[in-house]
Amino acid sequence: MNKTILGLNKEKVEELNVNLNELLANFQVYYQNLRGLHWNIKGKSFFELHVKFEELYTDSQEKIDMIAERILTLEGNPLHTFSDYTAIAKVPVGKNISNDIKSVELVVNSLSELIEIERSILNQSDEANDEGTNSMMSDFISEQEKTIWMLKSWLA
Repeated sequence: MNKTILGLNKEKVEELNVNLNELLANFQVYYQNLRGLHWNIKGKSFFELHVKFEELYTDSQEKIDMIAERILTLEGNPLHTFSDYTAIAKVPVGKNISNDIKSVELVVNSLSELIEIERSILNQSDEANDEGTNSMMSDFISEQEKTIWMLKSWLA
């Protein structure tokens, strides 16, 4: 029988784990970007954005753990080295950004990239009848769409 202990098709789960690891890598880069933005933000928006970036990196840290634990639940191995992350991440790396507008634009672009990966995983998990992953991706997407809307409103 070609099923996991959870009753899911092994081949589809293996493909999901590859893409969940891609999402994990991208979230790790996004998380590190947020830490840098939190530390380096300057200007009149400092107090507002310093708090917002901390809120976002705390949230992303929780999501990183959720993604890794989902990979383990699906009997995979989560990536856990920076070299693995940087080799496959698509999220843009932000270095020495202290400007408020550039900071928020980086977050918006990063979230857009994450949502693209999550939508792909959502389609895959739906085809695999993997409700656990499906639910997690759906929750991530709706939350991040709202964050993008709010940040785009801030930029306007």
